[in-house]
Amino acid sequence: MSAFADIILPLAQPCYTFAVGEHPNISVGDAVAVQFGKQAVYTGIVRRLHDEPPKSGRTKSIISRLYDTPLLSPEQIRFWEWMADYYMCTIGEVMRMALPTTIKPHARNVAEFEPYAPRCERILKLTDAVPKGDEMERMRRRAPRRAALVEQLREAGGELPRCAVEADAAVISALVKAGIVTIFERECASQFSPISGASLPSLSAPQTTALEQVCEQFEQHNVVVLHGVTGSGKTEIYARLIADTLARGEDVLYLVPEISLSQQLVARMRLMFGERVTAYHSKLTPQRRTRIYTDLLRAPSGNFVIGARSALFLPFARLGLVVVDEEHDSSYKQSEPAPRYNGRDAAIMLAAIHGAKTLLGSATPALESYANTLSGKYGYVALGERYGDALPPQIILSDTIRAAKRGERKSHFNTILLDKIEERLGRGEQVMLFQNRRGYSPYIECPECGWTARCPHCNVTLSQHASGASLKCHYCGYMSPAPRRCPACRTAEVRPMGFGTERVEEEIQRIFPTARILRLDGDTATSDAAYERIISGFARHEADILVGTRIIAKGLDFERVTLIGILNADNLLNAPDFRAGERAWQTIVQMAGRCGRRNGEGEVIVQTSDPQHALLTLAAEPLYEKMAATILAERKLFSYPPYTRLIRITLRDADAQRLATTATALGGALRERFGARVFGPVSPLLDRLRGEHIVEIMLKIEVESSFARAKQILREQIDALRHESGNRKTVIICDVDFA
Repeated sequence: MSAFADIILPLAQPCYTFAVGEHPNISVGDAVAVQFGKQAVYTGIVRRLHDEPPKSGRTKSIISRLYDTPLLSPEQIRFWEWMADYYMCTIGEVMRMALPTTIKPHARNVAEFEPYAPRCERILKLTDAVPKGDEMERMRRRAPRRAALVEQLREAGGELPRCAVEADAAVISALVKAGIVTIFERECASQFSPISGASLPSLSAPQTTALEQVCEQFEQHNVVVLHGVTGSGKTEIYARLIADTLARGEDVLYLVPEISLSQQLVARMRLMFGERVTAYHSKLTPQRRTRIYTDLLRAPSGNFVIGARSALFLPFARLGLVVVDEEHDSSYKQSEPAPRYNGRDAAIMLAAIHGAKTLLGSATPALESYANTLSGKYGYVALGERYGDALPPQIILSDTIRAAKRGERKSHFNTILLDKIEERLGRGEQVMLFQNRRGYSPYIECPECGWTARCPHCNVTLSQHASGASLKCHYCGYMSPAPRRCPACRTAEVRPMGFGTERVEEEIQRIFPTARILRLDGDTATSDAAYERIISGFARHEADILVGTRIIAKGLDFERVTLIGILNADNLLNAPDFRAGERAWQTIVQMAGRCGRRNGEGEVIVQTSDPQHALLTLAAEPLYEKMAATILAERKLFSYPPYTRLIRITLRDADAQRLATTATALGGALRERFGARVFGPVSPLLDRLRGEHIVEIMLKIEVESSFARAKQILREQIDALRHESGNRKTVIICDVDFA
């Protein structure tokens, strides 16, 4: 028997060693209650058992073992360890995010600590005193409701959950008093059971060929990229692979970048695989997430889970296939809190740990994934035809400067777009308008003195909302009324500058007063129900025009949409990010994929001040290989991914002077070890957030070099800086492979 256990705690801390004490049956992966600090009690996970006493001397003992079976499998522990190491955080931070809240309770002291108790259901059960013959006949005449319940229980084999019985409490009480029925509690049955059979749609010839090629590629590669144009029917190919995996008794994980997309997908998959398809994401209640987690722990293999990136942490018994849909999407990257991981890359590692296959699907694959196919690391399959008779949309670049000079521009819309909208509305078709800013306008400005409204806590302008009535910071949530006159010079009325989706909605309604308009952005899709209401309403043609941000470019399928308007392509291209060009191209192509998916050829009007821009002309074709070759050449020239790996070191402090001193010292220390691979420290565009000043340092490591060694050196330099200066107030965050 081991004397000590290394315990993972849900804190930004490493593992701590506790004595096993009076719990000899403890095993790796078990959940235990331990005291940390003077009185606080936490749920911990046993990471390792050993006989090595800690150097600190006296050791606290484990208070109790919490559950009969381990909470984590060996594969999960390996996955947590990899995530903590690769993304430069503690394994405690991984635990804090990975497990549902209710399954890892903590308390201020032992007396207040209450372990999670699985939800139980009340069961009604017939006893041996069930009336028969004449007695049963008399019960039918005198107490028909009691007799009906007895017969219902008898037909069900003698017992039923209380929730499945319609009889009222008085009837049940009378049968219990008569000794005919007993009531007991039992842990709720698992919702997971192997899925048998599937009702799958037929495949077209190109889909069948692509499916065969994916299977062939899986014989040579563990990861395959399925590059299918929008509307080509990638989901039907996924379904075939999923059905084969489930038939082998293995688990399937299907990842989507946005929680909102999982609702439509779950409904679609349940038509094929039944009600056993399970959705898992962070918007579920903690109780619901815990129930799914614990059910999977005891469920046989052969389960099918659809979810956002948090579903990676579920306890799969026998994972056979991971599908990452829209694998290019930046929403797979978590920015806060730690671990700041990429769901796509983590999914590949999870599958590798389980010996499973990974399918990365997208109409616009990430350049990192595409580069891995060129090098032979990943397999590659192309599906270049739309399903059925649908034709690819025509993409038209519309010059906003030329339109303004010719008087062919009205408000924020070129005349060509307005004419196309009028034509489509006249035919009873639908239109989608994309603007990558929510709110009424990005900022307000005084035309006389140039004053702009800024957030007092963040170094950003306040966006105008509610048709000009209020100002809001999109970073910290600060709000204030919008002034009519400039508070600085008091001589002129302030005016809105630029435009967001709210203003687009207002002005398109003014131009087309009879059109029915919906808006989908962060201000209207405030919940899953609100999102579904807008999407389903537009799908039922309760509106003619849908105005939205990037959210409308992701995985939506509307039968009547034949026209897309992209109102300001320039702010996609001009973002201060080396991925701006790639993401602009992806957004335009993804938006184009939303139209003309059924009958007729769709059209996309892209408004831009630079129609000769190389990436815009490539989007108008659209040729992925040419776009990839163009951007990859630039990336190689300037040493950006996939030719290097990046780490962004962010330093935050309320004291600007202390921050500057710490950042300068860290930058100098890193430059001594890494030389020209270090960039900064510099102040980012957003250099003050929620009252804290921000400085960044970037580290570029060539793919040929040891990334693990580089991260080890970085950790050592940060620890040395902390030790030498004694400065613990400056927050230092490492974001690996930042997006």
